[in-house]
Amino acid sequence: MNRPIAVVTGASAGIGEATARRLAAEGFHVVLGARRVDRLKAIADEIDGVAVELDVTSAPSVDAFLDAIPAANVLVNNAGGARGLATVAEADEEHWRWMWETNVLGTLRVTKGLLPKLIASGDGHVVTVTSVAAYEAYDNGSGYTSAKHAQSALHRTLRGELLGRPVRVTEILPGMVETDFSVNRFDGDADRAAAVYQGVTPLTADDVADVIAFAVTRPAHVNLDQIVLKPRAQASASRIHRA
Repeated sequence: MNRPIAVVTGASAGIGEATARRLAAEGFHVVLGARRVDRLKAIADEIDGVAVELDVTSAPSVDAFLDAIPAANVLVNNAGGARGLATVAEADEEHWRWMWETNVLGTLRVTKGLLPKLIASGDGHVVTVTSVAAYEAYDNGSGYTSAKHAQSALHRTLRGELLGRPVRVTEILPGMVETDFSVNRFDGDADRAAAVYQGVTPLTADDVADVIAFAVTRPAHVNLDQIVLKPRAQASASRIHRA
């Protein structure tokens, strides 16, 4: 196979799906990982990619996923998510545990396991999708913001540790993006999720995928360290203009 290989986690919907489709259009052979295998296989078939079941919170699942990947040029750490909007005083520890396992340890497991193959490619690239929550704290979001701060710290540390190695490291920090993120955060409450985007034209998954594709298709000597993108109507995590 002459095509470079891109690995995308959380690829069954939203930003991950859009990124897999966009990277395939850019000439990559895409390995898609996620828990929803049926959905994953349908996408993979459409883009001539490969679907491999992946639960980033499970070390055995990650190991099996990595064993199915012979080589890699690009890793897009997209698997993640939020649970609830509780205050610190009312924090749900299980929600916290899931967010840290998924966003932080999940990113660690996949990145750590794939690094040798990315280095061996001679031109590797690690892209991690964090959030504006990785540098801002906001009321009722402590579980998610703390996990995203930690994920960002992991990623930025990696940038220094890989200095001198043939691997680039890019952090993508989206603001408000309309995907199934909010539906998942609110346990399937579609009305509550829709209210998040009321009066705003948010980013789409394709908008974020465009930026990821731009980053990974720059010349090998160009490293885009951090890219923050938000809708025009959003100034910060909690400052939004609603029409």
